[in-house]
Amino acid sequence: MRSILLLVLFFFCLPGHGQTISTSKPWTYWWWMGSAVTQEDITAQLEGFSKAGLGGVHIIPIYGVKGYENDFVPFLTDHWLKVMEHTVIEAKRLGLGVDMTTGTGWPFGGPNVTKQMAAKTINFKDGKWKILPTKQEVKRAAPGGEGLVFDPFHPTAMADYLVRFDSAFVHAKELPRSMYMDSYEAYGANWTDDFLREFKKRRGYDLQNEPALLTDSTGKSESLLVKIDYHQTLSELLRERYAHAWTSWSKQKGFLTRYQAHGSPGNLLELYDEADIPETESFGTSRFGIPGLRIDPDYSIKQFGTPNPLAMKFASSAAHFSGKKLVSSETGTWLANHFKVSLSQVKPQIDELFTSGINHIFYHGTTYSPVKEAYPGWLFYASTNFGPASHFAEHFSLLNQYVERCQKLLQESQPDNDILVYFPIHDLWSTPAKSAGGVHLLEVHHVDRWLLQLPFGQLTTKLWKEGYAFDYVSDRQFSRLSATKNGDVSSGKSIYKTILIPPSTYMPEETLNELTRLAKSGANIIFADHFPANVTGYNLNGTRQKEFVTKLSELKAKNAGVVVSKDWEIALQKHGVVQEQWAKQGLTFIRKKSGDHSIYFIANLANGFREGWIHIGKLTGKVERYDPLTDELITLATRTEKGKSEVFLKLLPGESCFLRTSGQSMEIVPASKPEKQYSIDGNWAVDFVKGKPSLPASGKLKKAGSWVSLSDTARYFSGTARYALDFDVPAGLLSSKSIILDLGDVREVAAVKLNGEEIGTAWSIPFHLKVIPETLKEKGNKIEIEVTNLSANYMRLRDKQAPEWKKFYDINIVDITYKKFNADNWEPMPSGLLGPIRLLY
Repeated sequence: MRSILLLVLFFFCLPGHGQTISTSKPWTYWWWMGSAVTQEDITAQLEGFSKAGLGGVHIIPIYGVKGYENDFVPFLTDHWLKVMEHTVIEAKRLGLGVDMTTGTGWPFGGPNVTKQMAAKTINFKDGKWKILPTKQEVKRAAPGGEGLVFDPFHPTAMADYLVRFDSAFVHAKELPRSMYMDSYEAYGANWTDDFLREFKKRRGYDLQNEPALLTDSTGKSESLLVKIDYHQTLSELLRERYAHAWTSWSKQKGFLTRYQAHGSPGNLLELYDEADIPETESFGTSRFGIPGLRIDPDYSIKQFGTPNPLAMKFASSAAHFSGKKLVSSETGTWLANHFKVSLSQVKPQIDELFTSGINHIFYHGTTYSPVKEAYPGWLFYASTNFGPASHFAEHFSLLNQYVERCQKLLQESQPDNDILVYFPIHDLWSTPAKSAGGVHLLEVHHVDRWLLQLPFGQLTTKLWKEGYAFDYVSDRQFSRLSATKNGDVSSGKSIYKTILIPPSTYMPEETLNELTRLAKSGANIIFADHFPANVTGYNLNGTRQKEFVTKLSELKAKNAGVVVSKDWEIALQKHGVVQEQWAKQGLTFIRKKSGDHSIYFIANLANGFREGWIHIGKLTGKVERYDPLTDELITLATRTEKGKSEVFLKLLPGESCFLRTSGQSMEIVPASKPEKQYSIDGNWAVDFVKGKPSLPASGKLKKAGSWVSLSDTARYFSGTARYALDFDVPAGLLSSKSIILDLGDVREVAAVKLNGEEIGTAWSIPFHLKVIPETLKEKGNKIEIEVTNLSANYMRLRDKQAPEWKKFYDINIVDITYKKFNADNWEPMPSGLLGPIRLLY
C-alpha cells in the first residue's frame, strides 16, 4: 500500500469570458442580501473561499437585512456592476470562477415585466375560457429586482426581459463565466397570448372547439388525446421561447449556461439539453441505510419528498447524450435544520449525486456577511450554511478535498452506459395533473407523484437496483441517433448497446418513424413487455391509429434487431449489456471510461455489504482501488470463480472508492482475515479548548460520552473539546501490519493525536483512521482527541438571550418546517466522543 498524489490542480479553459478556473473543486451559491456588499469584504470572503478549497462562487442577489437599507445596491445599477466586476477580477486573481443568476431571487421577472408580459393562467370552469394573470412576483427578490414573473410561453417576453441586461453589460469589462436559471417555479402559468394560434399550427385543430374534452375528468380516450396535445404544446413553447431563447442570448454574449429545468411542464431531457451545464438539485435528506447516519426528525417527507437518483439522471442523461463535460447540482438544500448539519451528513448526499452522473457540485450555500458582523452573521432562510461562520468551517477543506479528488476523475472520464431508455412523457401527460394550473410539473422533490408511478419509473428503478448502466432519451432526441455496424446506437457523443422502450401506452408517430429508421439500419431495440397501444394526437386520430398499428407490426416483422418481450433482461444480455452484480449487494455505482479502460466510482450507501469477492464488470487485469478520502491507492487481490474474474473489496457503509485497471506494479493487498478488536476506554479527561459562549470547566467521563452531561454550561457549548486517555495494548496487536482506530459515534469531527503524533481527522462515517503500528507501544500510550460539535447547542442560548440576529426581510429565517425559526426550545444535541473507541487489527 502506498499513498500517491493523484490530484494536481485540474483546470478547464471554458468560453465564459476567458476565465481559466477549477471545475474539479466544488463551488458554492453566494447570496448577496440586499446586494449590500463592499469590495473589501468581497475580497476577504473570496480569499477565505480559496483557502477552504472552493473553486468558484455563484452570485444570487436576494432580499436585504433590516438596518442596512442605506447600504443596499440596486440590481444592475452602475454601483452593482462595479462590485460584480470587482468580484470577477478578484476571483481570477485567486483562481476562482464566478457565475450569476440572470436576475434576482427566482423565477425570472422584475421591474421591466409589464402586465402584458406577465405570467397567465386560464380557467376552464363551466365551459368558459377565462384568462387571468397569475399575479406572481419574483420570490426572494433583491432591491432593483422586484416585479412580476414573466410569461414563460410568451413569444417575446424573454427577449424583452433580457434588454435590461444588454444595457447593463454593454460597457462591462469583466463578466461572469456563466448565466444561471433556477428551477421553474412559475406557479399556475399555463397559457400565453398566442397559444390558440400556436396550438392549431402545431396540432392541426382548433382547441376552442374542444373545451369539453380539455376539461373532461372521466378519462375519455378523446379527452386524454387533447390533454396530451395541450401539454405537448406548452412543452414546445417552453423550450423554444424560454430555454432556447435564454441560452442563445447567453451564448451570443459569451456566457456559458447552467440550467435547472426541473419543476417545469416541459420534457426535462429536451430542456436540460439546451444548456451547457445541466443542473439538478439535491433537496432534503435521502433515507440511506448507513449505520450512525442521522436524519433530522423534523424533516417531513410528506411535505418535501426525498432526493432520488432517477430524477438526477435527467440532467446527466442530457449531458451524456450531447457530450457536455459538466453536470452540476444544487447540493445540501435543507439537509437538516439550521445549525444542525454535519459534514458526515453531506458526504453521502454528494456520493449519491456522483453515482447519478453529477460531477460539478454547487453547495447550497453561503451568504455574504460583513466581516465585522457578529455571529452568526447574515444567513439565508434555508440551510445548509457552508460559509465561514459554519460550525464545520475549520474542517470544510477536508470535504472539499474529497470532492475535488472525485470530480477530477469524473470530469476527466467519459460516460459508459449500455442502455438508452426512452422517456414516454405522453403517458404522464395522459394522467390527471395535480399541480396548480392543471399542468404536470416535473419536480425533483416528489418523484413519487409522477416519475415512480409510471412504468418508466418502475423499469428504471429495477435497472438502477440491479446494476445496469443507462441514460434516458426523449422523443426529440431520437432524430440525432444513428446505428453502428454491430447494432449499437450512437448520439454522436455516446454509444449505447441498445434502446429500451418501457411498457407504455402512447407514442408519437414521429418517434415510431425514428425507431423504424434506426431499426432498418440495424439498431438493437427492445420493447419491454409490449408495444405502445396508441398514437398521440387528437387530430385525425382514427386514420393515424390504423397506420400506427400497421407500422408497429412491420417494425417487428421486418427488423431482426427489434425485440418485444417480457423477458427483456435476457434480451439485454444478448446485446452485450453488462450487469454489475455488486448492485444487488447494496453498492451504488457509476461506470465511466478513460481511453480504452473502464473506471468505476462505487459508494456504499446501505448496510448490506462490508467486504467480499465481487465480479469486476468491465475491468481487466489487475485492479486498483483508489480512496479519494485518504488519497491512497492499492492493488486488490483477485481470483477466478466459475470462469469469471473477481476482486476482494472492502467497503464499509458510508465509504466510497474508485476501481480501475492497474497500470502500476505495487504490493497486492490480500483478502481480509477476521478482525480482532481491542477496546480503548476508561476515565476520559475532557478539557474545553475553544468555542461559544465561554469555556466550561474541565471534567471527567467514566467512559466515552457526550460532554453535555458534564455541566449546565457544557449543555450550551459549541466548539472544541479535547478527550484524553492513557491506555495499554496487548503485545500481539503491535505485530499487526494493519491497525485501524475506530472512533465509533463522533459528534461531529475528531482530530486525533496518538503519543504526540497526529493520526488524522475523522469527519465522515465510519470515522476510521489508520494507525502506523510503530506509533503504539505496549504500555503508557496517550490518545488525545479534539472533537468539534454543531453550533445548535449555543444557538439554544443565543435565541433565548439575543434573538435579534434574525433581522432579514422577506421570509426572514425559518426552520425546516417553514415555521418561524426558534432554537431556544431545542434539546441539547449530543456532543463529543460517544464511542465506542476500538483498535481493529
